[in-house]
Amino acid sequence: MGKRLILRGVNLDIEANTIVSVIGPAHSGKTTLLRVINRLIETQREFMRSGDVLLDDAEVRRLDIDVLRRRVGLIFATPVPLPGTIFDNIAYGPRLQHHHRRQQLADLVEHSLRSAFLWDEVKDRLSTSALRLSGGQQQRLCIARTIAVDPEVIMMDEPTSGLDPISTAQIETAMRELKKQYTWVLVTNNTKQAARVSDKVAFFLSGELIEMGEAAQIFTKPKDPRTDDYVSGRIG
Repeated sequence: MGKRLILRGVNLDIEANTIVSVIGPAHSGKTTLLRVINRLIETQREFMRSGDVLLDDAEVRRLDIDVLRRRVGLIFATPVPLPGTIFDNIAYGPRLQHHHRRQQLADLVEHSLRSAFLWDEVKDRLSTSALRLSGGQQQRLCIARTIAVDPEVIMMDEPTSGLDPISTAQIETAMRELKKQYTWVLVTNNTKQAARVSDKVAFFLSGELIEMGEAAQIFTKPKDPRTDDYVSGRIG
């Protein structure tokens, strides 16, 4: 089979403690970008890449894979709760990293659930199955589970695509509240969402980074006519 070029010529800087949205039509390379950053792409046979992906000053391929994925979390469009209780879902990562005392672990679980705006809804049923949560609650559980291992970057791939407006608003609020602590990279097909939450927006088309800029500039005065066509709904 012939080789296919998915991303090319991408030069992208993401500043710490910002929310960067990655927008563009289907098959523009948005999800691939996230998979390259956290090296999940390497599970695909015959995958090749050139150039560097730097986390601070370290090339991600030189980092231990477990260390990288603790520092850079990835949340998918479909929530993936682990089998077991709500408490155990949040405690899973910290238990692998450290020997926490029970109270320390309980405090960490509460902190993570509060950060994801889920604590008040589940505080009385931490010992029940995470699979019994609604879709929106499961997605916030996945955010809390990521927060529990104290990452530097949280990447999300269409995290609200299947959620109701209330759950979507809760996740967007969590992102804005938590950007002092984490850097967010959000892949979204919802340009209104990107406009609501982002500090900066990157527009991809056919595997190329067409334009990146402040959110207000991208949505009101894009420099490239292709960006203007996309955000205006003329292509998509």
